[in-house]
Amino acid sequence: MSELFPILNTERLVLRQITQEDSSDIFTYLSDPEVMKYYGLAPFESEDEALEEIEWYGSIFESNVGIRWGITLKGTDIIIGSCGFLNWEKRHNRAEVGYELAKEHWNKGIMREALEAVIHYGFTTYEINRIQALVEQENIASLRLLKKVGFNEEGILKEYERTSGKYDDLVMLSYLRRDYNK
Repeated sequence: MSELFPILNTERLVLRQITQEDSSDIFTYLSDPEVMKYYGLAPFESEDEALEEIEWYGSIFESNVGIRWGITLKGTDIIIGSCGFLNWEKRHNRAEVGYELAKEHWNKGIMREALEAVIHYGFTTYEINRIQALVEQENIASLRLLKKVGFNEEGILKEYERTSGKYDDLVMLSYLRRDYNK
């Protein structure tokens, strides 16, 4: 990953670096129980938690193991969600994709547009070979979205993650560069 944070533009969106000045935007949607239902964390209770999340976004970029773009609608500078890579394994040329979006922007094609830009960047600029996603089985909307943009379901990882005192089974999906290039 490069030193300068890349800005991605789509038809309706600008994907940019998230800064501390965005903490109230981040807190707004990461404190929403519906947004956080499948996030793997409890809804945020303070803006300090949003600042910690932003700090984590910066640390994964600086340590070259991930990147998280803030999603804004063109013409505004309000962060309405985020999307990006984590657990980038350069030796194996694979990374995980993760994302979330403020509830009032659901079902408008925004995350699909953001994901398509991020996936394109991953395959072409970072030359990632395999992008994978781990999704709770009950998160039907996310599973549907990933399949729409080109991911294939590989299987179930039993009790893979512990969240809120319970173990969750996760669906493993992948998108390979050879399939993207077809």
